[in-house]
Amino acid sequence: MPLSFNPINLDKKSSYQKLTAQCPQVSSDYSFINLWGWGPEYGLEWAWEDDLVWIRQTIPTTIYWAPMGAWNRIDWANRLGPLFFDDTQFGRVPDKLEQIWQNVGDLAIESSEARGQWDYLYDQKDLINLSGNRFHKKKNLLRQFTRKYDFHYVDMTPDTIAAALAMQTAWCTWRDCEAHAALDAENRSIARVLNGWKNLPEIIGGSLWVKDKMVAYTVAEHFAGDTMLIHFEKGNPDYKGVYQAINQLFLSNLNSDFKLVNREQDLDDPGLRKAKLSYHPVDFIRKFNVILAG
Repeated sequence: MPLSFNPINLDKKSSYQKLTAQCPQVSSDYSFINLWGWGPEYGLEWAWEDDLVWIRQTIPTTIYWAPMGAWNRIDWANRLGPLFFDDTQFGRVPDKLEQIWQNVGDLAIESSEARGQWDYLYDQKDLINLSGNRFHKKKNLLRQFTRKYDFHYVDMTPDTIAAALAMQTAWCTWRDCEAHAALDAENRSIARVLNGWKNLPEIIGGSLWVKDKMVAYTVAEHFAGDTMLIHFEKGNPDYKGVYQAINQLFLSNLNSDFKLVNREQDLDDPGLRKAKLSYHPVDFIRKFNVILAG
């Protein structure tokens, strides 16, 4: 029976999260917050079986993502064959699933690294303490912010959403989002997530204020075991060191137990890659593009 795909929706959020909990490796793409928040931008859809949920994007072209479920218990040769044609393309396939597929004797695939989609993983103690020469510049910028500005830190709650939306609108004016398709799409996704805050109980965040003005915010979730996943992080560029401050202060004010921080992908953007590498990741979740070979 062919798969029946429908847009990502809130109704099946808990069912989806039960399947991700069985998955041996979950990258940032498969957070429900990301799927739902970015759904309209990528035309994301899902199709349900008893033990798997299949995901695909339809914008700008149709490409399948990794299914979520207990990968190690699936008979992949018999599961993929009846559902997909040869040359079907899968993207954002985490390395553990790519390895499983490579080791299925009756399954022929062609895979290539998708470097721009790799998740960056950091030691939370590194990002909080900023110790040693390798973090000297980051710590210096943090000190400049904390010494120069009369600031205070506030947890993100439904009461702070209006201020975050206003700051996001201002940020897009500074960055001219309308002239950049990727920033414009991100802006819509951020607005969708912020406006849907009450429907996403797993969501958390923090904000920095100078007097009565929000100057930075971050949106995150406690994700996949011992990992904190950072979804969005924005700062007012008029405040030097604001990004270093929101990064460090958000993590240091959390009361939850976590070891790693996932700061998502660089999308092959040279500037973003340089910035993410400058925080010295301890590992990556590597991902692949996979084609079912005939």
